[in-house]
Amino acid sequence: MSRSIAKPAPATVRCAIYTRKSTEEGLQQEFNSLDAQRESAEAYIKSQQHEGWTCLPTHYDDGGYSGANVDRPALKRLLADIAAGKVDTVIVYKVDRLSRSLLDFGRIMETFDKHGVSFVSVTQAFNTTSSMGRLTLNILLSFAQFEREIISERTRDKMAAARKKGKYVGGAPLLGYDIDREASKLVVNGAEATQVRTVFGLYLEHESMLTVLAELNRRVWVTKRWTTRKGKDRGGRRFDRNSLYQLLTNVAYAGKVRYHDKVYDGQHEAIVDAATFERVQTLLRKNHRSGGVTRNASGALLRGLLRCVPCGCSMTHSHSTKGKTRYRYYVCNKAQRQGRQTCPSSSIPAPEIERFVVDQIRAIGRDPALVAATLAEARRQVDESLEALESERRSVEAELKLVADEMRAIAIAGKDVSRLADLHERVQSGERRLAEIADERDRLDYEVIDEDEAIDSLRRFDPVWDALTPREQARVLELLVERVDYHGADGTVSVTFRPTGIRALGEEFRLEEDAA
Repeated sequence: MSRSIAKPAPATVRCAIYTRKSTEEGLQQEFNSLDAQRESAEAYIKSQQHEGWTCLPTHYDDGGYSGANVDRPALKRLLADIAAGKVDTVIVYKVDRLSRSLLDFGRIMETFDKHGVSFVSVTQAFNTTSSMGRLTLNILLSFAQFEREIISERTRDKMAAARKKGKYVGGAPLLGYDIDREASKLVVNGAEATQVRTVFGLYLEHESMLTVLAELNRRVWVTKRWTTRKGKDRGGRRFDRNSLYQLLTNVAYAGKVRYHDKVYDGQHEAIVDAATFERVQTLLRKNHRSGGVTRNASGALLRGLLRCVPCGCSMTHSHSTKGKTRYRYYVCNKAQRQGRQTCPSSSIPAPEIERFVVDQIRAIGRDPALVAATLAEARRQVDESLEALESERRSVEAELKLVADEMRAIAIAGKDVSRLADLHERVQSGERRLAEIADERDRLDYEVIDEDEAIDSLRRFDPVWDALTPREQARVLELLVERVDYHGADGTVSVTFRPTGIRALGEEFRLEEDAA
């Protein structure tokens, strides 16, 4: 009598389907590319039911994400579920749906191997458990990465050729220009162009970024307002140091275009004449080398430092003559422009307030308790500055990451390549700002000094001060003092010192002693 032996049921193989599409185009359709990929994978799993394969209900769909990196929400969920032991096999339509980077793919496969997860491509037959299967997989992935890099190279070549011809190739609109989409060129916006010329003129007049910023904010001027193709509003923000610097250094305003480190003649109309633009660049370079200390032909010690508190604006040095006597004084900018009746602060004699500020510095040097209090305040200001720089650094790095992802997506899709020039400039601007932040952090860390060094620097003030010329004295005050606030209503004055000014003061006096 014969007996049939029943075969044991195959072990259940839990299959997760991963789908991806580089762009969001077409995803709103009832049946899109992600659905097609999943349908093919489900059919493949169904063909393997006799092996115990079963499809997990969870959807791992990355619509609008590049395969050039692993920063994708669905992929992260998939890897988390694999680490939690919820998946036995990963199914994709094609290898490049999982990744287009050979390095990233290798890391993903290491994760699969670590957790005993196999990998299947519906349209490409191979077995990752064998050496031949791994070789086939790497060859396929190498071609996928090669294709992506070729697309990127072609895009860069196209952008370079367009830039060399001076063409506008896309990007965020500039203050002073509108975009003619049909002709793909920049056209001058008359009202905004006047603002741009004024900004250049203000910098040539004041030679100080902070002074120009204060004036722009007083006038409530903002960056370019524009609307994206998707209807989102952009720009319209108050100027900060970075956006003002970008405006002053943008060669587009001189009728040029920049590509990498080279500048070409543009096909658009200039807003600022070449001589003015070059004067501003020269001044920016000079002020960068001198730490931003501006020229002071008049010898006014508080030029650029004195502010009218009630009006929230700077005070200008001026003078009047009676007979052979010259009287110097500081007057509120608002009062000068709109009339004395608009400001509660009367003009203040220049020698009087300059003497008061100098006496404050002398008093600190003679009182150890004041030195300690000044240093404590300086350290607090440094800590605040470092915290602000760290916050800005994280913000810039996050923006650079978003820009890099967008550039990869454009390069892979081969569409909307006109945006790459603007994105490239944003990367360069962001990298420049990160370098500036690093330099500023190093400078702040270096210039915080201890109490003994501070006392030594401040004790040098009395014997050296009187030997300096008025222009040298103004430079010393700019190094040490951040601002002087004049409360015109009650006639009081308050002095705010720079957190790193005491070290700068000591180095300045050592230079003077060495020169002598």
